[in-house]
Amino acid sequence: MSLKTLGAKVFAKRIRKKINKWASNPIKTQEQVFADLIEKAKNTSFGKDHNFQNIKTYSDFTQNVPIRDYEELKSYVDRVVAGENDVLWPGKPLYFAKTSGTTSGAKYIPLTKDSMPTHIRAARNAILCYIEETKKANFVDGKMIFLQGSPEMSEKNGILLGRLSGIVAHYVPKYLQKNRMPSWETNCIEDWEQKVDAIVEETAHQNMTVISGIPPWVQMYFEKLQQKTNKTIGELFKGFELFIYGGVNFEPYKATFEKLIGRKVAGIELYPASEGFFAFQDSQNEKGMLLQLDSGMFYEFVKADEFFEENPKRLTIGEVEIGVNYVMLVSTNAGLWAYNIGDTVLFTNTSPYRVIVSGRIKHFISAFGEHVIGKEVDQAIKDGIEATGIMINDFTVAPQVNPDQDELPYHEWFIEFLETPEDTEKLALEIENSLRKQNSYYNDLIEGKVLRTLKITPVPKDGFKDYMKSVGKLGGQNKLPRLSNDRNIVDVLTTIIDK
Repeated sequence: MSLKTLGAKVFAKRIRKKINKWASNPIKTQEQVFADLIEKAKNTSFGKDHNFQNIKTYSDFTQNVPIRDYEELKSYVDRVVAGENDVLWPGKPLYFAKTSGTTSGAKYIPLTKDSMPTHIRAARNAILCYIEETKKANFVDGKMIFLQGSPEMSEKNGILLGRLSGIVAHYVPKYLQKNRMPSWETNCIEDWEQKVDAIVEETAHQNMTVISGIPPWVQMYFEKLQQKTNKTIGELFKGFELFIYGGVNFEPYKATFEKLIGRKVAGIELYPASEGFFAFQDSQNEKGMLLQLDSGMFYEFVKADEFFEENPKRLTIGEVEIGVNYVMLVSTNAGLWAYNIGDTVLFTNTSPYRVIVSGRIKHFISAFGEHVIGKEVDQAIKDGIEATGIMINDFTVAPQVNPDQDELPYHEWFIEFLETPEDTEKLALEIENSLRKQNSYYNDLIEGKVLRTLKITPVPKDGFKDYMKSVGKLGGQNKLPRLSNDRNIVDVLTTIIDK
């Protein structure tokens, strides 16, 4: 056992004890976070505008601070971007994480000297929890790769600006620097396809033990490795032990990954975002990810089916229930307040509090009142794959409200297969049955002959990659939306398919 391996095990045991301490006192932990946030921000412009000086209780907070998304907070963010001090949080941010907005164009999410360390600690602690639980740590001696955006940054009024994954690349601990791949030069390549090709060249003959990234982009890396070497990933990287992922539900990719790797590999799911590192999988034996309650973030939850009401009821951590779909709000030490990050979550456990991401509050299909959500389509495709053995690369779903001739409307599933089957009818039936079992509204529409059964439209190989490239979102942290309430995505995709 190397000194690094021994050190990792000792450190992991110590960190796990610290995590258990706050995880076993969730309400007290969140109350302390809340008090600290209000006290530190009371003299900011936002704090003065929202009466922080007189906020003593959570009830005071809900009366003074409304729910906001980025567009509604933008007037404050614009002042921070312009270089003004003490607007949302004391001083100025260290960075802006630049992401793609929907109605506001580019979004600038602040990262402060208080919030930045929480991103780094959470990523580190996810690995340490795995080590403490499994007692496996030999992988720390091998090479590790994190498929991420370019670490190069620009500057805006004295504040560094970049992608979150690129910013985080600057914080890789010194003891991992020699193990990290790819090289800095390769990591700075902007064109994603060129970057992956360069990563393949650099890593094909290395002892890769940890691989991390968003599943569809890691799959692209694995496929290129296989094309180059004619080996499975497991044969090529005999020491490959740990796959770390986030951003999308891994289940639809699982069968394809196992085929590409050639064996099972342990996984750790993460829930990072520019707004905060919210949760990570702390156990290989429990469902869900441990919500980070001590990381400078105060959480609120609104039932998803009540969210668009005029004054939806806001809940704290002690009021949530297992299995209910919630919109998650955060107030953070980066200066976000009652902020709707757009995700919906389900609690799988409340002792400790663990969550799964169930979808996006704006990503659903309800063209006919069915309100199908991301969790449901992910489960349906998983059930379909397990029942048929058909493997896929990716998929997205959209309603067809105006079908040809006298046909009833339907949900159209655009699926890129690993190998396109001759007949997709069995898969369609399995997906349909799963969806009907999960969603009673959808089932009623099928039984009432308002909708016909779903239709599968095969997408040619690399079709989704070509789509993401056409909209400037290939690689990095970008993800293909699982479902939409319109046909904006699939209309573009159809033009690619028809070429």
